[in-house]
Amino acid sequence: MIVLAVGMPRAGSGWHYNLVHDLMKTTGCADARAIRERYRLQSILTEVNCNIGVLSARRLALVTLPALVGNTFVIKAHAGPTSASRLLQRLGLLRITYIYRDPRDAMLSAYDYGQRAIEKGRPNAFSHLTDFEKSVDFIMDYVHIWEKWMREKNVLIARYEDLLTNYDHEASSLIRFLKLDGSKPEVQKVIDGYRPGAAEGQQGLHFYKGKIGRFRESYSAEEQDILKEKLGACLPSMGYEV
Repeated sequence: MIVLAVGMPRAGSGWHYNLVHDLMKTTGCADARAIRERYRLQSILTEVNCNIGVLSARRLALVTLPALVGNTFVIKAHAGPTSASRLLQRLGLLRITYIYRDPRDAMLSAYDYGQRAIEKGRPNAFSHLTDFEKSVDFIMDYVHIWEKWMREKNVLIARYEDLLTNYDHEASSLIRFLKLDGSKPEVQKVIDGYRPGAAEGQQGLHFYKGKIGRFRESYSAEEQDILKEKLGACLPSMGYEV
């Protein structure tokens, strides 16, 4: 089986992926990075966090091969559901969890991350977000993806803010979804290792300035009005105040 940890970019998706990955490893399942090397999936899965990119039939078919011969492993994505992902889910070959964040904080985090990378001379996937308008267009694509995942069945939905403020409850939901025994010491050790605060400062596990509602201090009144116009219809459904 493949466990797919999907997330809105800059929504704790790296933290969430590594939490899911290490929880599954307590069952003795394969390390996803080892699967990537053993089955020569370097062109399909990224080196960091084994991100599959789009959930196309071709890409999913290639990562399904290791699962069909008995491997269980965890991969990551930021993409929306597809007919191929739904088929594998119905067949029991794919189990999916999805995390999102207030899109206003996510777009601000993406912009900041991209600009810091430029300053260091190492542009990244967010460095093209050079202004507010581009950042809005960027996050709207992922809001549409959020809408699609919310319509899917049998997907565990999580919010970054809930993981920060009610971690034990969210961790328990994740353990049940993954069908793990939360009383086992090795499972509890992983849960404690990714607890907010314990994970602080560990690269790939948390945000730089990952604060709730930071956009209210960073965007002008005019920019926040634009965000209300663009996102006002969906924010309440996402669990956020307009």
